[in-house]
Amino acid sequence: MAALRWNRVDLDAHRLSVSTSIEQTLRGMREKPPKNGKARSIALPALVVEELRRHRISQAEQLLALGVRQADDTHICLREDGSPWPPRVLTYAFARLIRASGLTKVRLHDLRHGHATHLLVANTHPKVVQERLGHANIQLTLDTYSHVLPSMQEDAATTIDAAMRAALKRR
Repeated sequence: MAALRWNRVDLDAHRLSVSTSIEQTLRGMREKPPKNGKARSIALPALVVEELRRHRISQAEQLLALGVRQADDTHICLREDGSPWPPRVLTYAFARLIRASGLTKVRLHDLRHGHATHLLVANTHPKVVQERLGHANIQLTLDTYSHVLPSMQEDAATTIDAAMRAALKRR
């Protein structure tokens, strides 16, 4: 999220390209390829595209007030002074937001796990989930999210039961 720039989002096509991540070291921040070394393209829901359009306009206005023109390579997540958020600071800001909201404690990275879990529970094909998360192989996705698979087993049994009953009725 800290590495995401406007030139990696195609709002018209509803797509986001993940081609870099930011690593925070003792010497500062540096961009690097994703963990698996491969860029990926993710389809965005219409609601997210609408919010990103609003955010882009708001960000452009805020930057102009600072005397800075928004460019295609501008980071999407900026601090009030127009500088990019270091990953650690973004994580701490999210934690403060969660504490202030009174919500159950959740880490920023937990949103990624929640996203994958919800997709799998909604019967999204695991290969699609793997691609969205950028996992190098499907086995990592299945091993990590196997806790949602038991409910999927019941769903499969229900589907098979319905098919068998329909076949018997036709007989």
